[in-house]
Amino acid sequence: MKYFFAFIVIGWTFSAFSQKPSTEPLKEAIQAKLAGVEGNFGVAFKDLQSNQTLFINEKENFHAASTMKTPVMIEVFKQAKGGKFKLTDSILVKNEFKSIVDGSAFSLDISDDSADGMYKMIGKKMTIYDLTYQMIIVSSNLATNILIDLVDAKKANATMRDFGANDIQVLRGVEDSKAFQLGMNNSVTAYDLMVIFEQIARKKAIDPTASEGITRILFDQKFNEIIPAKLSKEVKVAHKTGSITGVQHDSGIVFLPDGRKYVLVLLSKNLKDPKAGVRILADVSEMIYDFVK
Repeated sequence: MKYFFAFIVIGWTFSAFSQKPSTEPLKEAIQAKLAGVEGNFGVAFKDLQSNQTLFINEKENFHAASTMKTPVMIEVFKQAKGGKFKLTDSILVKNEFKSIVDGSAFSLDISDDSADGMYKMIGKKMTIYDLTYQMIIVSSNLATNILIDLVDAKKANATMRDFGANDIQVLRGVEDSKAFQLGMNNSVTAYDLMVIFEQIARKKAIDPTASEGITRILFDQKFNEIIPAKLSKEVKVAHKTGSITGVQHDSGIVFLPDGRKYVLVLLSKNLKDPKAGVRILADVSEMIYDFVK
């Protein structure tokens, strides 16, 4: 009898330790935290070991800002694999693009671009890989528009549909003012960005080699005020941010020291105080990390 009792106790203990706590209390705590800042928020979290998820307004549309640059990067790697070009091929750096509205020409304003060093390269050549790297790590708008001309926004959008990201809209490059005035904007949902980063994390974004190359670039992100800001220094984050007036986003994969990883997407809009929005989203990232670790 005592052996039977010991078996029951051991079985209960194993079950208790193997079951993850519910994310519902965490979700409530996050909602309470976000209520302290004026704005609208979207959250999508997925633990890639347990497949646990947490969603807040995950299907709501947000202006993509620079988060749309991740799909563009994926399309670059896809077309390179397909033989359209090599990542080591060089192309001319230009600052003249066509509006998706009527084909009229427009140029980017250096004062609106976080990567102003790129403008010194106008008239010179850069490799497709280096343009992609600049598009992600310092969010170069100039590099982005050059690459969108190369791969076609419609094709990037179609690839995202193949991934299962059904609501994201990759319509155009940056600073197409005519398109902006007509409401023709790139948009994302927290859920779709989660789907995209899960594909990268599981090495299914094109293929394992492409996924690893994409991840290496994302690791070098220079804007680290949201997801990584309050995490342990041993944690690595492969991510892409985005910001415009009233908008602060971050999206990526969090790699824990023990090999576990999770995807986290934090979106915001209508922020009255952008700095407060950044701080609150960094707090949410820390709350999720504390839950997982």
